[in-house]
Amino acid sequence: MNQGQAESVSVEEHVYALCQAAREASQVLRSTPAHDKNKALLAMAEALDSRREALKQANQLDLDLARAQGLDKALIDRLALTDERIDGMIKGLSTVASLADPVGALDQVREQANGLRIGKRRTPIGVIGIIYESRPNVTIDAAALCLKAGNAAVLRGGSEARHSNAAIAGCVKDGLAVAGLPDGSVSVIGTTDRAAVGALITASKLVDLIIPRGGKSLITRISNEATIPVLKHLEGLCHVYIDAQAQSDAMAMDIAFNAKCYRYGICGAMETLLVHRDRAAAILPALVSRLVEHGVEVRGCDTVQSLVAVHPATVDDWSTEYLGPVLAVRVVNDLDEAIAHINHYGSHHSDAIVTDSLTASERFMAEVDSSSVMVNAPTCFADGGEYGLGAEIGISTDKLHARGPVGLEGLTTQKYIVIGQGQCRG
Repeated sequence: MNQGQAESVSVEEHVYALCQAAREASQVLRSTPAHDKNKALLAMAEALDSRREALKQANQLDLDLARAQGLDKALIDRLALTDERIDGMIKGLSTVASLADPVGALDQVREQANGLRIGKRRTPIGVIGIIYESRPNVTIDAAALCLKAGNAAVLRGGSEARHSNAAIAGCVKDGLAVAGLPDGSVSVIGTTDRAAVGALITASKLVDLIIPRGGKSLITRISNEATIPVLKHLEGLCHVYIDAQAQSDAMAMDIAFNAKCYRYGICGAMETLLVHRDRAAAILPALVSRLVEHGVEVRGCDTVQSLVAVHPATVDDWSTEYLGPVLAVRVVNDLDEAIAHINHYGSHHSDAIVTDSLTASERFMAEVDSSSVMVNAPTCFADGGEYGLGAEIGISTDKLHARGPVGLEGLTTQKYIVIGQGQCRG
C-alpha cells in the first residue's frame, strides 16, 4: 500500500491490515526452509544493486527536505544513502544469507531417568514491529534479520526518510516475490502520520514484539504506551577510560580518537573520556590537540582545564549523547571513580577501558553494567557486523531476552521439546 492508498483509509485500518497480513505470513515463515529465505535475501540484494540510481534519487529528496527543515549535520549524515552505504546493505544481505539458520536448532537435550528426552528448540518470535528514525539502511537490516529468523516484520521508518524507505521497500517486495514468499512477510507502513505508531504498538493480538530505534523521546513514548513487549534500543552514552596502567600512550590516544571520530552519529561513539589522574598530563595535551584539529569541541573538568585549553564542562555534559563533534573529558582519581561515573551517568550501552592490568580489566568487565564492555578496543566496535552477526536490528540496553547487538538469535525464542515412548506420569 503506497502513501496515497494509505491516506484513503484510516491510519488504524492501514496498520491493522498490514499487521493482519504479517500474522498470516508469519505462519508460513515459521516453517519456510532456509534455502527459500536465502533466495529472497539475495534477490533483494540484486534489486538494490540494479536500482542504485533510483535509491539515490529518492534519498536526495529526503536530504533536500531535511536541509530545508534545518536538521543537524549528524542526522543528515545518518539519513544519507551513498554508494558505499548501498554496498553495505548489499553486503549485509549476502552475509545474513550465509549465516546458519537459527530456527529449529536444538539445545540442552538431555534424557531423564524415565527415558523422556527433553530439550529446547529455537523458534521464531512471530510478528515484530520495528519503529526507527533517520537511517534508511535499517529498513533492509530489519527485513533481512527478521526474515532469516522466520519472523514477519511491520516497519515504520521516520518521516524524514520516507522516500528512501519506500524505494528500499520496493526492493524488499521484489525479493519476496522471487522466492515465492508472502507479500506480508515484510511491510513498510505507508503513512507518516504519527498515529500509525500508536496503532502498531497497541496491536497486541497481531504483533508479538516491538523494537524501537531512535531518540529518548521516541523510546519513552513507546515504553509508556505499548501494550506489547518492547526491546529497547536506547541512547548510546559511551565512555572510554584510560587507566593508570595503560602503558602505551600512543595506543590509548588511538583508541580514544577512533572511539570519538570514527563516526560521530553512531550510538557506539564515545561521548565522555575518563582519564586516570596519573596519566592525564602525559596524554591529554596531545590527544586534545588531535581532537581539536579534527574539529571536535572538547569540554573538560577543572583538572582538564588546568592542563590544556578546553571549554568548561558542566554536570549536564556527563549525561549528554552529543551524536556530533563534542566530547566531555574528566580526570578521575582511580578505577573505582571511573566505574562509578560510568554506572551513574552512562546508558548501559558500550564502555571501554585501556589498560595493561589484568586485575583492572577484570574488575571493569565485572562491575561496569553495560551491554558491551571492551578492553583495549574502541566503543565504535559495538556493531552487529563487527560482532559477526551479519547485521543487527539494534543494540538492546535491556537486560531480558536479548542484550547488546541483536542479530538472528536475538530475534528468536525457545520452546521445550519433550519426546517420549509412551511413558505415563505415575
